[in-house]
Amino acid sequence: MMAKKKILVVDDEEDYLTITKLNLEETDNYEVMTLSSSKEVVLRVHSFMPDVILLDMLMPAFGGVEVCEMLNNDFVGAGIPIIIVSALDKNEDKLKAYRVGVVDYISKPAGKDMLIAKIEKALSLKHK
Repeated sequence: MMAKKKILVVDDEEDYLTITKLNLEETDNYEVMTLSSSKEVVLRVHSFMPDVILLDMLMPAFGGVEVCEMLNNDFVGAGIPIIIVSALDKNEDKLKAYRVGVVDYISKPAGKDMLIAKIEKALSLKHK
């Protein structure tokens, strides 16, 4: 059996965290950790060592772009593929996200199949 891939989901909406965790763990391919605050991301990256991070664009404290910048400057976090997930589908947000190195940008609500496809794409990029 292959080892489960670790996914860190960061979003300030508890319902989204719960549904996303259930959907991803249902496949049996992923171990999911959820965080409702962007303040703890770097700390959790060091303890959980995720393979992919799903990150909300707009959150209290630090938004997705700020978190990406923090991770880019972190020895452990720098190589982890990040997918931004946002309720807003604005081109300027997408540009900001891609400029700081995210591998993908998903508009909410995204179905389970789309999330899994994007995660698998991000995982394939990581191993190149």
